[in-house]
Amino acid sequence: MKLAIVGYGKMGRLIEQLAPEYGFETALKLDEFNNADCAAMTEENFRGIGVAVEFSTPEAVVGNIERLAALGVNVVVGATGWTAQLERVKALVEEKGIGLVWSPNYSIGVNVFFRLVSEAARLLAKETAYGAWAWEIHHSAKKDAPSGTLLKLVEEMKKAGYARGIDVGSNRAGAHPGTHEIGFDSAADTITLRHSARSREGFARGALAAARWIAGKKGYYEFSQVLFG
Repeated sequence: MKLAIVGYGKMGRLIEQLAPEYGFETALKLDEFNNADCAAMTEENFRGIGVAVEFSTPEAVVGNIERLAALGVNVVVGATGWTAQLERVKALVEEKGIGLVWSPNYSIGVNVFFRLVSEAARLLAKETAYGAWAWEIHHSAKKDAPSGTLLKLVEEMKKAGYARGIDVGSNRAGAHPGTHEIGFDSAADTITLRHSARSREGFARGALAAARWIAGKKGYYEFSQVLFG
């Protein structure tokens, strides 16, 4: 299968390196230098390409998705910081008849972490003695804060019934690949749930697994559906 990489930074280069293990040939690599204003997103360049992975910037991602949808190319979206326009993207997927997988984080461990945090929030929803916090740290080059992953964790807590305030914090420093922490504290005790990434490899492998899964499909999906059905 032929793959396009839209956003050829550190993640894009790692995806290219690992792509053959997932049955992909990287046929096109686009970045801000060769794809300004989607100039390289043409029918000719995308001929024979079935799936694109989108790891660009918050400012560019929705425009890239629009163009890919117009070309009939299925998309795996890993860029974050754009979800205020999620409903618009879902409408595009339906209108153009493409397949799209979205996740703020393609780590299998993080997607299990989402479920653990949701269950903890459900169990503590009526235990008013417990307050909650959500915190993350990433490398200094990450542009959005809080991270999309942390926002998703908070969203999952609220969906599980935790209606009290959740104190949210972020740090950006050094080369840290990402740690997310959810905590519940009372006068009696503290519960801390934490996920720490060791490298970007888990994110790249998850995105490639999603790309292989979405090939030939139509509709909007989240990565949890790829993993857990």
